[in-house]
Amino acid sequence: MKGSFLKKLIVIFLIFVGIGALLKLSGDFFGEPEKRLTSRNSILQLELNGVILNGKKFLKNLDKYKDEDKVKAILIVINSPGGAVGPSQEIFASIKRVREELKKPVICVSTGVMASGAYYSAVGCDKIVVAPGALVGSIGVIMEFANIEKLYEWAKISRYSITSGRFKDSGAEYRSMRDDEKALFQSMIDEVYAQFKTTVMTERKLKEEVVAEYADGRVFTGATAVKMGFADQEGFYEDAVKLAAETAKLGDDYDVFEIPKKRMSIFDFGNSDMDDDVNSLADYSDILKSQNFGANIEGAFKFVLRSKFLNQPLMLMPGYWE
Repeated sequence: MKGSFLKKLIVIFLIFVGIGALLKLSGDFFGEPEKRLTSRNSILQLELNGVILNGKKFLKNLDKYKDEDKVKAILIVINSPGGAVGPSQEIFASIKRVREELKKPVICVSTGVMASGAYYSAVGCDKIVVAPGALVGSIGVIMEFANIEKLYEWAKISRYSITSGRFKDSGAEYRSMRDDEKALFQSMIDEVYAQFKTTVMTERKLKEEVVAEYADGRVFTGATAVKMGFADQEGFYEDAVKLAAETAKLGDDYDVFEIPKKRMSIFDFGNSDMDDDVNSLADYSDILKSQNFGANIEGAFKFVLRSKFLNQPLMLMPGYWE
């Protein structure tokens, strides 16, 4: 009897899951029907928020809607301190490709933070609109390391590695860094930094001496960024919308299409296609609120040592996520 009942229960559960999955595909279950473009003249609004760890969500939305005939212009709302080098460059390249291949104007606006990798992404746009008090720039590359060998000594832990080459464990936290390793990492940073400066100089049409002087990691206010040529005009969201409409020659006949946020369902668990973090502290918010470091040793370790972004080159505004 027990075996028969269990089999029936499993069958019922599978039927429920199957029906739910089918209904989810139609948008009528665990979520709203997908919002579609209705106006013949639409300005597609995309958001680039938080630390850029992969950019998957932004790129997916851009790719999904960029070819739509009804999309006449694209508006990118940015509030980000930057992030990983590769994803920032990929977002920049994708934005520039839309401008060059589809001939659709792309305007970006920030009233908060548009720094480092986020600024790298933004220079792919036709125009950059910033609030006078926005934080803009921080043109540079950073790579942080932690040496906790004394902590290991205190804990009576001995760590070592067996490698295939002298640089394979470079940046390891259990020993000091050699001079040749420091030189290697510095050359890497210099190379990526040169790419950053060249991109800004080319896309913003700035003189080399101007970029060389001010691309030292400093952060500008929006007002200063405009004066120096690193942004185009002071303004806010509505100003950027009007600029996008004017650039696309839409007059007053347009609407702004904002992609609705996806509502989570039980079928989304384990789905890695998610937004980048709002900021890196989001991972540790529960730890901070409860101060229960024992509940998440790895998270506590990362928080105390700020180790989440260690050992990788970043276009990230220092201090924002700390």
